[in-house]
Amino acid sequence: MNTADDRHTPHATSDLGRRVAARRAQLGLSREELAERSGSAPGFIAYVEERVPAPGIEFLVRLANALETTVQDLTGSTADVAPGGSRAGYRARMEEIDETECWELLDGHGVGRVAVGGGDGLMVVPVNYQVVDREIVFMTAADSALARSAASGAEVAFEEDRLDEAFSQGWSVLLVGPARTVSDEASARRIRDAVHSEPWAGDGRDTVVTLSPRRVTGRRIRVPGAPGGP
Repeated sequence: MNTADDRHTPHATSDLGRRVAARRAQLGLSREELAERSGSAPGFIAYVEERVPAPGIEFLVRLANALETTVQDLTGSTADVAPGGSRAGYRARMEEIDETECWELLDGHGVGRVAVGGGDGLMVVPVNYQVVDREIVFMTAADSALARSAASGAEVAFEEDRLDEAFSQGWSVLLVGPARTVSDEASARRIRDAVHSEPWAGDGRDTVVTLSPRRVTGRRIRVPGAPGGP
Protein backbone atom coordinates (compact mmCIF):
# COMPACT_ATOMS: atom_id res chain seq x y z
CA MET A 1 0.00 0.00 0.00
CA ASN A 2 1.42 3.35 -0.99
CA THR A 3 1.40 6.25 1.45
CA ALA A 4 1.27 10.02 1.07
CA ASP A 5 5.05 10.31 1.01
CA ASP A 6 5.13 8.33 -2.25
CA ARG A 7 2.80 10.69 -4.08
CA HIS A 8 5.13 13.65 -3.62
CA THR A 9 8.47 11.94 -4.11
CA PRO A 10 10.96 14.28 -5.85
CA HIS A 11 12.80 13.06 -8.91
CA ALA A 12 15.63 10.74 -7.93
CA THR A 13 19.08 12.07 -8.70
CA SER A 14 20.86 8.78 -9.30
CA ASP A 15 20.30 5.66 -11.39
CA LEU A 16 20.22 3.62 -8.19
CA GLY A 17 17.55 5.90 -6.71
CA ARG A 18 15.41 5.70 -9.85
CA ARG A 19 15.70 1.92 -9.98
CA VAL A 20 14.85 1.51 -6.29
CA ALA A 21 11.84 3.81 -6.57
CA ALA A 22 10.60 2.13 -9.75
CA ARG A 23 10.96 -1.38 -8.37
CA ARG A 24 9.29 -0.38 -5.09
CA ALA A 25 6.36 1.07 -7.06
CA GLN A 26 6.17 -2.07 -9.18
CA LEU A 27 5.81 -4.18 -6.03
CA GLY A 28 3.29 -1.76 -4.52
CA LEU A 29 5.44 -1.09 -1.45
CA SER A 30 5.54 2.05 0.65
CA ARG A 31 8.86 3.30 1.97
CA GLU A 32 7.85 2.06 5.41
CA GLU A 33 7.20 -1.44 4.07
CA LEU A 34 10.48 -1.51 2.16
CA ALA A 35 12.33 -0.28 5.23
CA GLU A 36 10.84 -3.10 7.29
CA ARG A 37 11.75 -5.67 4.66
CA SER A 38 15.33 -4.45 4.39
CA GLY A 39 15.97 -3.80 8.09
CA SER A 40 16.33 -0.08 7.51
CA ALA A 41 14.44 3.14 8.24
CA PRO A 42 11.96 4.96 5.96
CA GLY A 43 14.15 8.06 6.09
CA PHE A 44 17.14 6.16 4.73
CA ILE A 45 15.02 4.65 1.93
CA ALA A 46 14.02 8.23 1.03
CA TYR A 47 17.69 9.23 1.07
CA VAL A 48 18.59 6.36 -1.27
CA GLU A 49 15.81 7.33 -3.69
CA GLU A 50 16.29 11.10 -3.63
CA ARG A 51 20.03 11.65 -3.20
CA VAL A 52 23.24 10.17 -4.61
CA PRO A 53 24.20 7.71 -1.86
CA ALA A 54 26.89 5.09 -1.87
CA PRO A 55 25.48 2.47 0.51
CA GLY A 56 27.62 -0.49 1.47
CA ILE A 57 27.32 -3.82 -0.29
CA GLU A 58 25.71 -5.44 2.76
CA PHE A 59 22.81 -2.99 2.64
CA LEU A 60 22.57 -3.24 -1.16
CA VAL A 61 22.17 -7.02 -0.87
CA ARG A 62 19.44 -6.59 1.76
CA LEU A 63 17.74 -3.95 -0.38
CA ALA A 64 17.88 -6.15 -3.49
CA ASN A 65 16.42 -9.09 -1.57
CA ALA A 66 13.65 -6.87 -0.17
CA LEU A 67 12.83 -5.70 -3.71
CA GLU A 68 13.02 -9.28 -5.07
CA THR A 69 15.73 -8.34 -7.54
CA THR A 70 19.53 -8.31 -7.74
CA VAL A 71 22.28 -5.87 -6.81
CA GLN A 72 23.37 -5.81 -10.44
CA ASP A 73 19.90 -4.82 -11.62
CA LEU A 74 19.58 -2.11 -8.96
CA THR A 75 22.94 -0.58 -9.81
CA GLY A 76 22.47 -0.95 -13.58
CA SER A 77 25.68 -2.88 -14.06
CA THR A 78 23.92 -5.45 -16.25
CA ALA A 79 22.04 -2.98 -18.45
CA ASP A 80 24.35 -3.49 -21.45
CA VAL A 81 25.73 -6.92 -20.58
CA ALA A 82 24.40 -10.15 -22.03
CA PRO A 83 22.92 -12.25 -19.19
CA GLY A 84 24.21 -15.60 -18.05
CA GLY A 85 27.93 -14.88 -17.88
CA SER A 86 28.36 -16.03 -14.30
CA ARG A 87 29.58 -19.48 -13.34
CA ALA A 88 27.06 -22.10 -12.30
CA GLY A 89 26.11 -22.05 -8.62
CA TYR A 90 27.37 -24.68 -6.21
CA ARG A 91 24.95 -27.63 -5.97
CA ALA A 92 22.37 -25.84 -8.11
CA ARG A 93 19.17 -27.67 -8.89
CA MET A 94 16.34 -27.29 -11.41
CA GLU A 95 12.70 -27.14 -10.30
CA GLU A 96 9.44 -27.07 -12.24
CA ILE A 97 7.13 -24.09 -11.67
CA ASP A 98 3.39 -24.75 -11.63
CA GLU A 99 1.00 -22.78 -13.83
CA THR A 100 -0.38 -20.60 -11.04
CA GLU A 101 3.08 -19.36 -10.07
CA CYS A 102 4.03 -18.88 -13.73
CA TRP A 103 1.24 -16.31 -14.08
CA GLU A 104 2.32 -14.65 -10.83
CA LEU A 105 5.91 -14.35 -12.08
CA LEU A 106 4.77 -12.62 -15.27
CA ASP A 107 3.66 -9.82 -12.91
CA GLY A 108 1.02 -8.31 -15.16
CA HIS A 109 3.32 -6.70 -17.72
CA GLY A 110 6.94 -6.32 -18.79
CA VAL A 111 9.31 -7.21 -21.61
CA GLY A 112 9.72 -10.74 -22.92
CA ARG A 113 10.51 -12.55 -26.17
CA VAL A 114 8.14 -13.98 -28.75
CA ALA A 115 9.07 -16.61 -31.35
CA VAL A 116 7.19 -16.46 -34.65
CA GLY A 117 7.63 -17.72 -38.18
CA GLY A 118 8.98 -15.10 -40.61
CA GLY A 119 9.87 -14.87 -44.25
CA ASP A 120 13.36 -16.15 -43.47
CA GLY A 121 12.20 -18.81 -41.03
CA LEU A 122 11.75 -18.75 -37.27
CA MET A 123 12.59 -15.45 -35.58
CA VAL A 124 12.64 -14.30 -31.93
CA VAL A 125 11.99 -10.66 -31.07
CA PRO A 126 11.74 -8.74 -27.78
CA VAL A 127 8.27 -7.37 -27.02
CA ASN A 128 6.41 -5.39 -24.40
CA TYR A 129 3.55 -7.48 -23.07
CA GLN A 130 0.52 -7.21 -20.83
CA VAL A 131 -1.48 -9.95 -19.09
CA VAL A 132 -5.23 -9.48 -19.59
CA ASP A 133 -7.68 -12.21 -18.54
CA ARG A 134 -5.05 -14.96 -18.69
CA GLU A 135 -3.99 -13.94 -22.18
CA ILE A 136 -0.76 -12.25 -23.27
CA VAL A 137 -1.40 -9.00 -25.12
CA PHE A 138 1.04 -7.35 -27.52
CA MET A 139 0.83 -4.00 -29.31
CA THR A 140 2.60 -4.33 -32.64
CA ALA A 141 2.87 -2.82 -36.10
CA ALA A 142 0.34 -3.99 -38.67
CA ASP A 143 3.10 -5.27 -40.99
CA SER A 144 5.19 -7.03 -38.31
CA ALA A 145 5.93 -10.75 -38.34
CA LEU A 146 3.87 -11.12 -35.16
CA ALA A 147 0.85 -9.40 -36.72
CA ARG A 148 1.13 -11.56 -39.85
CA SER A 149 1.33 -14.73 -37.77
CA ALA A 150 -1.66 -13.64 -35.69
CA ALA A 151 -3.71 -12.89 -38.81
CA SER A 152 -3.43 -16.56 -39.78
CA GLY A 153 -3.95 -17.86 -36.23
CA ALA A 154 -0.47 -19.38 -36.18
CA GLU A 155 0.99 -20.81 -33.00
CA VAL A 156 3.66 -18.70 -31.30
CA ALA A 157 5.84 -19.07 -28.22
CA PHE A 158 6.40 -16.41 -25.58
CA GLU A 159 9.16 -16.46 -22.96
CA GLU A 160 9.94 -14.28 -19.95
CA ASP A 161 12.74 -14.77 -17.42
CA ARG A 162 14.68 -13.26 -14.56
CA LEU A 163 18.31 -13.96 -13.73
CA ASP A 164 20.22 -13.29 -10.52
CA GLU A 165 23.76 -13.02 -11.85
CA ALA A 166 25.28 -12.65 -8.39
CA PHE A 167 24.08 -16.08 -7.28
CA SER A 168 23.65 -17.82 -10.66
CA GLN A 169 19.98 -18.57 -10.19
CA GLY A 170 16.74 -17.50 -11.81
CA TRP A 171 13.54 -18.58 -13.50
CA SER A 172 11.99 -18.85 -16.94
CA VAL A 173 8.33 -19.05 -18.02
CA LEU A 174 7.22 -20.32 -21.44
CA LEU A 175 3.76 -19.95 -22.98
CA VAL A 176 2.77 -21.62 -26.25
CA GLY A 177 -0.49 -21.19 -28.14
CA PRO A 178 -2.30 -19.58 -31.05
CA ALA A 179 -2.07 -15.85 -31.64
CA ARG A 180 -4.90 -13.78 -33.04
CA THR A 181 -5.45 -10.21 -34.10
CA VAL A 182 -8.20 -8.41 -32.22
CA SER A 183 -10.20 -6.92 -35.07
CA ASP A 184 -13.30 -5.87 -33.12
CA GLU A 185 -12.70 -2.20 -32.31
CA ALA A 186 -14.61 -2.25 -29.02
CA SER A 187 -12.57 -5.22 -27.77
CA ALA A 188 -9.33 -3.67 -29.01
CA ARG A 189 -10.15 -0.40 -27.23
CA ARG A 190 -10.90 -2.24 -23.99
CA ILE A 191 -7.54 -4.00 -24.19
CA ARG A 192 -5.66 -0.77 -25.04
CA ASP A 193 -7.26 0.91 -22.03
CA ALA A 194 -5.97 -1.93 -19.80
CA VAL A 195 -2.40 -1.72 -21.08
CA HIS A 196 0.04 -0.21 -18.55
CA SER A 197 2.96 0.58 -20.82
CA GLU A 198 3.26 1.45 -24.49
CA PRO A 199 5.75 -0.35 -26.76
CA TRP A 200 9.29 0.90 -26.17
CA ALA A 201 9.93 0.84 -29.92
CA GLY A 202 7.68 3.87 -30.44
CA ASP A 203 4.55 4.91 -32.30
CA GLY A 204 2.77 3.07 -35.07
CA ARG A 205 2.28 -0.08 -33.01
CA ASP A 206 -1.47 -0.05 -32.47
CA THR A 207 -2.40 -3.50 -33.77
CA VAL A 208 -3.62 -5.59 -30.83
CA VAL A 209 -2.48 -9.22 -30.80
CA THR A 210 -3.33 -11.77 -28.13
CA LEU A 211 -1.76 -15.10 -27.27
CA SER A 212 -4.13 -17.66 -25.73
CA PRO A 213 -1.74 -20.21 -24.24
CA ARG A 214 -2.59 -23.88 -24.41
CA ARG A 215 0.60 -24.69 -22.52
CA VAL A 216 2.14 -22.75 -19.62
CA THR A 217 5.36 -24.09 -18.13
CA GLY A 218 8.19 -22.76 -16.05
CA ARG A 219 11.55 -23.74 -14.59
CA ARG A 220 13.62 -22.32 -11.78
CA ILE A 221 17.30 -22.77 -10.90
CA ARG A 222 17.93 -22.63 -7.14
CA VAL A 223 21.27 -22.48 -5.37
CA PRO A 224 21.31 -23.66 -1.73
CA GLY A 225 22.18 -20.83 0.62
CA ALA A 226 21.54 -18.05 -1.90
CA PRO A 227 18.97 -15.31 -1.13
CA GLY A 228 15.50 -16.58 -1.91
CA GLY A 229 16.78 -20.14 -2.01
CA PRO A 230 16.40 -23.09 0.39
